[in-house]
Amino acid sequence: MSEPKTTYVVCLENSEYPASLELRKIYICLPDAEAETDGFLRVVDESGEDYLYPSRFFAAITVPEVVEKALAGAL
Repeated sequence: MSEPKTTYVVCLENSEYPASLELRKIYICLPDAEAETDGFLRVVDESGEDYLYPSRFFAAITVPEVVEKALAGAL
């Protein structure tokens, strides 16, 4: 069984979480089907931990392989 592909999102709104999320920053989004059903995404935020945030705060993006490697090295 292969690992799920890493998903990236960009922050479009941080009104309720200005210390945890930076506008226009790219974040790693972890798979969480139950959270997504409830309108949330599990995102690794500024603390380096993953938390649930409203999905409306983000837009999914596709990043080039070189960017994906750079982001993976930031973990």
